[in-house]
Amino acid sequence: MNIDCIPILKSLRAYKNEGAVPFHMPGHKRGNIYKKTGLDFLSEDILALDTTEVPGVDNLHCPEGAVLEAQGLAAEAFGADYTFFLVNGTTSGIYSMIMASANPGDKIIIPRNCHRSVYGAVILGRLIPVYIEPEIDYELGIAMGIKPETLESILEEHSDAKAVVITNPTFYGICSDLKKIAEIVHNRGMLLLVDEAHGSHFCFNERLPISALEAGADMTSQSIHKTLPSMTQSSMLHVKSERVDIEKLKIFLQLVQTTSPSHILLASLDAARFIMQQYGHELLDDAIDWSNWARSEINDTEGCCCLGPDRAGRYGAVDFDPTRLTVNFGASGLSGTKAEEILRKNFKIQVEMSDLYNIVAITTIGDYRSDYETFVNAVKKLVETAEKRKAKAMAPAVFFRPQEPSLMPWEAVYYEKEQVDMGQSIGRICGEMIIPYPPGIPVLMPGETISREIYEYLKLCVEYGIKLNGISDSKLKKVWVLKNNKKEV
Repeated sequence: MNIDCIPILKSLRAYKNEGAVPFHMPGHKRGNIYKKTGLDFLSEDILALDTTEVPGVDNLHCPEGAVLEAQGLAAEAFGADYTFFLVNGTTSGIYSMIMASANPGDKIIIPRNCHRSVYGAVILGRLIPVYIEPEIDYELGIAMGIKPETLESILEEHSDAKAVVITNPTFYGICSDLKKIAEIVHNRGMLLLVDEAHGSHFCFNERLPISALEAGADMTSQSIHKTLPSMTQSSMLHVKSERVDIEKLKIFLQLVQTTSPSHILLASLDAARFIMQQYGHELLDDAIDWSNWARSEINDTEGCCCLGPDRAGRYGAVDFDPTRLTVNFGASGLSGTKAEEILRKNFKIQVEMSDLYNIVAITTIGDYRSDYETFVNAVKKLVETAEKRKAKAMAPAVFFRPQEPSLMPWEAVYYEKEQVDMGQSIGRICGEMIIPYPPGIPVLMPGETISREIYEYLKLCVEYGIKLNGISDSKLKKVWVLKNNKKEV
């Protein structure tokens, strides 16, 4: 059959047939984990299982049967008081937990390197963001953890804030001191909300960092599809607190999720919970062991290094996820984006993301020993054969430095705008989100001033092939700014 006239199906089949090794999400790794655990039918019978809320099939928004039971089992497995299944991704969980924790006009404390979904909640909830600046590792060129003392000083100045949001772990696998942060937050009567999109596996093996709920978070939203074996877009929101207004939370969960939820996604969440309870500890032991082996091999290779436990205790980091392989090529002068391109083209390996200096490979219980060996051999070969370049100086981390916005993000969204040449935008107030993606951290939000530093950094991103999301012109030739509004910089 000719499927040229079905472009999405064609692209998916082409990638499948390419046979690339998937060091990226989703965590089930093309259904491999279902084969390992005897649940092959879930991937084989997808269309036959697709249905709506017919009698005998429960309703996500008013569960009384299977969904209610499955959410209860998940709460028990993850150590929560309540667990809610999400079919609109972790973004819907982040929207819900933030808007359920604060009213319009309230302050909320957020890291400047948080995911765009946190900023989305700020806009939708008409909240006042107060930014925490993360620590920066200039050797690797990445944002690291949030120091408890940094947060404490901010809370002294903004004691009227309603909640604190922490990203833990970061996209690169870095963990902040959540226990100490939870104590600081709760002593001030605030809620601690954790974007745990990349840490849903933590509670299933003691060799992994402490989970958000164990550390004392009130709510946490997890992408079960990223590091555990559910299907893309399926996530969970966990609550473990008497401080949370559950009924208010349920209202927002219904507002931000589809009224036609996919029962296949719900089933994959249920299956992921079952797999982790039955086999998770042992499978994670294997994933940790092989990831540690890969890290050691890469660190013994001249020209690159792999983020590891040596970073713990520095830059606000107390721990890191051993299953996350963040490889830096700065010593060889090779950019992360170029390394990603070569790995895909020459070695049929697709990593999760790259930035100016690093690649990030996600390993999960769905990977095989041969996958790790293939990855390590490819990285070694890549460095050996790469054209030797002078190591690049790290770009300043200007995009993590909080600035005083001219307008709140939600105000700027409704402001009258005009499109100008990017080169003429310096000093103007940005009218759109500009987000290198992944990891999805906004460099500019509506209402913030476009500085020369940020302009030069964005040009560098485009030059190195990093995709810009949110902005109307991904080539960065034009940008929307607020009309009749310019600041001297």
